[in-house]
Amino acid sequence: MSVARRPLLTATAAGSLLCALWFVPSANATDGKPPSAPARSTAATAGTEADLALADTGTVDTSPYLFGGTLFLGLGAGFVAFSVRRARQQY
Repeated sequence: MSVARRPLLTATAAGSLLCALWFVPSANATDGKPPSAPARSTAATAGTEADLALADTGTVDTSPYLFGGTLFLGLGAGFVAFSVRRARQQY
């Protein structure tokens, strides 16, 4: 493969990935139904219930995400360091 074509292929691959990620549904998708009215009519109670509903997400163990992200970040940094070192040796 020609050296002149590598940046073009890299840009094409990156653009394709960004276009594919554009169609990933967002996390705040709704079911399309209008929100139902709260059972209590006082504004203070309704506000408190809404806050509790937003905060009631349960406990999620984020350790695997933290370790996996750290692993992939280190792996990517290693690839960058390797490629920089290899490029310096060629010239």
